[in-house]
Amino acid sequence: MWDGPLEKIDDYRFRIPKSYKPGMLVDGVVYADEYLLKSIKADQALEQVANAAFLPGIVGNSLAMPDIHWGYGFCIGAVAATDPANGGVISPGGVGFDINCGVRMLRSNLTLDDLKDKASALADVIYATIPSGVGSRGDIRLSSSEEKKLLVKGAGYIVEKGMGTREDLESCEEEGAIDGADPDCVSPRALDRGKDQSGTLGSGNHFVEVQVITDIYDAAQAREFGLEVGSITAMIHSGSRGLGYQVCEEYSRLMLECLAKYGINVPDRQLACAPVDSPQGRQYLGAMRAAANYAWANRQALTHLLRLSFEKVFKAGWQNLGLALIYDVAHNIAKLEEQRVNGQVKLLCVHRKGATRAFNGQPVIIPGDMGRASYLLLGTQKAELETFGTVCHGAGRLSSRGQALRTIDFTELSGELKSRGVEVRAHNKRSLIEEAPQVYKNVDDVVNVVDKAGLSRKVCRMRPVVVIKG
Repeated sequence: MWDGPLEKIDDYRFRIPKSYKPGMLVDGVVYADEYLLKSIKADQALEQVANAAFLPGIVGNSLAMPDIHWGYGFCIGAVAATDPANGGVISPGGVGFDINCGVRMLRSNLTLDDLKDKASALADVIYATIPSGVGSRGDIRLSSSEEKKLLVKGAGYIVEKGMGTREDLESCEEEGAIDGADPDCVSPRALDRGKDQSGTLGSGNHFVEVQVITDIYDAAQAREFGLEVGSITAMIHSGSRGLGYQVCEEYSRLMLECLAKYGINVPDRQLACAPVDSPQGRQYLGAMRAAANYAWANRQALTHLLRLSFEKVFKAGWQNLGLALIYDVAHNIAKLEEQRVNGQVKLLCVHRKGATRAFNGQPVIIPGDMGRASYLLLGTQKAELETFGTVCHGAGRLSSRGQALRTIDFTELSGELKSRGVEVRAHNKRSLIEEAPQVYKNVDDVVNVVDKAGLSRKVCRMRPVVVIKG
């Protein structure tokens, strides 16, 4: 339970003053409202916001989004930018274990009327087509040389294999591959873990959802995307699988050695870091970018499998069904970006952990839980000025997986989802219980904060119809 200082700036921003702990270099700023603060204070996530303010070279504020909750090193929902020219560091704990866990959204020409008699069949086909669960393996098997090419080319490698189009790449952050990936910085163990997992969903909160648009807030923008009330959309939420986890685990250990080497003082060893321009910092950047590209390739492969599933059920090609990619965004990543600080443009290392890039006019995809809703937003200029162009990444957990297993009845949960018109397929009962709607904040409340704070503007809201969980 948080009992430290929290000063109200306005209705949607709260400050942890840098006077709270000796060694904080900047203030902490949390985007929330009074209602969400009640749950946010329930764990030590705000302490992690304060701890991130110790990072050498940090600029602006140590930031947290309204979906904030406790994580490894940084809280989930954290944003922190450091200045490499002034000793700025990079921290694996500021990116997370599932490097470039992210989400993509597709539109379609289908309506709810087209889907309602086929929802169950579609759920069965998607579940049979897309490998899911812990340690799942896909049909895309890579040799060592092929895997290294994928780590450099990202989603483009999958498109080259005939599983997508150039238009898909143009609708991805970084066009599906960030420059500077270095497969030689990825260990043999990490490479081995990733070799057979491309095109797999994974477990935990990863999902494929088929959704229907219930509300339009920006009619002109919705028309531009080809969206209207009743339209069927789809979302894919997955990341870099075992490869990304291994990269984070290994470099977190390496960074511990850097604390003494570079005289870095942080209050939590999970914030272990190294200067961006140090050999260790450059190695981690090369490996992290490779893992990020793996994740973009993975979501592209999953898109191909999802399109095949629609083709099988609706007896038409995916192009005729209008299954075009609207956008794909990363949630866990550190990127070197030009940002304006105190009127000056600087090249900063921006950590986004459980947070979504939201540059002005850029599509922003915010998934919720499998029983309520998700959103498509647009980033704003105000986000670029206040949060390094960043908003939330989802609803944010309210309770742990262990607590969910102790308190939620599977039969009741299944009945509740069925009553909401949601067809669910999951790898096992446990994975479904751990991801029950009640363990998450209501995404409507979270999106309301970033919307009212001016960090984004709403385009449309979707509710789930078909859900595939790992």
